[in-house]
Amino acid sequence: MTIDTRLFGTIDIAEEKLIHFPGGIIGFPEMKTFAIIRDEEKKDSRIMWLQSMDEGEFAMPIIEPNAILEDYNPIVNDEYLSPVGELTPEQTYSVVTLTVPSDITKLTANFKAPIVINMSNNRAVQIIVEDDYLVKQPIYELLMNAKEDN
Repeated sequence: MTIDTRLFGTIDIAEEKLIHFPGGIIGFPEMKTFAIIRDEEKKDSRIMWLQSMDEGEFAMPIIEPNAILEDYNPIVNDEYLSPVGELTPEQTYSVVTLTVPSDITKLTANFKAPIVINMSNNRAVQIIVEDDYLVKQPIYELLMNAKEDN
């Protein structure tokens, strides 16, 4: 599938790499097909992009939650995960969205609404977890500390 994007120009994504959100994502229910894009120029960056294949102008920065909070393991109502099919730990891939303001030190992650992907069928859902995680958890220092540890 080929699409013109705002951030990456024209990209071509193999059909088997596309991620399908049956119900869309929170705030954008009409967007159902995405791809995860890594910045090839910043290979050491943990930040990736969730690029809409329905709307080339729309891409959200994402990160694996355990890259920041090693013990991130939210309580999830199994009913919320039913759109992605049966999950096993080996086939489950989770990311959280980031908010990147002009002052990068104010970078936040949404640990309250992770995206869960079933890698065996490329179906995904964004859910609201029951834990007390924050929608806008400041992560700049955590990210810098994690970078120093590696």
